[in-house]
Amino acid sequence: MPGRTHAPTYPQGVALPFIPSDAALLALQAGTVLAPRALPRPARLERVSGRGWALVPIASIVLVVFAIRFLSGTATALTYLALVAVPLLAAAALGWAARGSRPPAALAAIPLFLLAWLSHRTLAGEAAGALLAALSCVTLGVLLGAVTPPAWLKAGIVLMAGADSWLVVSDLLQAPNATLIAAHPAAGLPQLQSVIFGSVSMGYGDMFVAALLGAVTARSARRQGAAALLTLAIAAVFDLLFLFLSELPATVPVALALIAIEGSERLSAGRRPSMRAAATPRRAR
Repeated sequence: MPGRTHAPTYPQGVALPFIPSDAALLALQAGTVLAPRALPRPARLERVSGRGWALVPIASIVLVVFAIRFLSGTATALTYLALVAVPLLAAAALGWAARGSRPPAALAAIPLFLLAWLSHRTLAGEAAGALLAALSCVTLGVLLGAVTPPAWLKAGIVLMAGADSWLVVSDLLQAPNATLIAAHPAAGLPQLQSVIFGSVSMGYGDMFVAALLGAVTARSARRQGAAALLTLAIAAVFDLLFLFLSELPATVPVALALIAIEGSERLSAGRRPSMRAAATPRRAR
């Protein structure tokens, strides 16, 4: 889904200053990095595994952005797709894909959906909708991580951030993002196609890319925790640009966190042989 930007918005009926709104969504994005659990690859997925899945992140933003720009009704269709898919995927995260998940916990998606629906003009309702969206991304991240080689999925994260930045800088993302945020399902049903809290909106893809980072680091709890903290810290500094801009690509801090972790690990791996060589005693001749 498009709208992978982090931009101020002011939903009717909800008044919360920018800083606490922004902090809450940054914390949710970092939590989405921390949430995916490490799971053995199901045998049934071996047949469909491959490097081609690494194109899903970048395709999910570029194709949808241009579909909204040139195909009328795309935003409405995505709204209803999210209305059905997001609660189901969130239930799967609570029951299977997230750390600490248990099958009975999947039922918690029901009250979250009801709260997002019946209180959609309140901060509690927006928080419930944002949590459902983030949880649904956890399931998608785990599934994509199960069929994509890790190195290729990491490349997909970086490519997605690059495409997001290009769309924002070239002013191609703003109009489709606004169209998607403005799309409402009937009967006051919740908007789950983007993440809105207080005076800030974040695209669904910003949570999706965070879940992908969590999926590729999930085999090491320490590494995953470092990825989450780095994402939060980089995003907090990155958002200082809101002093000069009204819209930012929120996928970038996630990609930078990945690059920082990969660089640190390669640097550490390069130092180990040198340290072993220095520690090896030499015989006198």
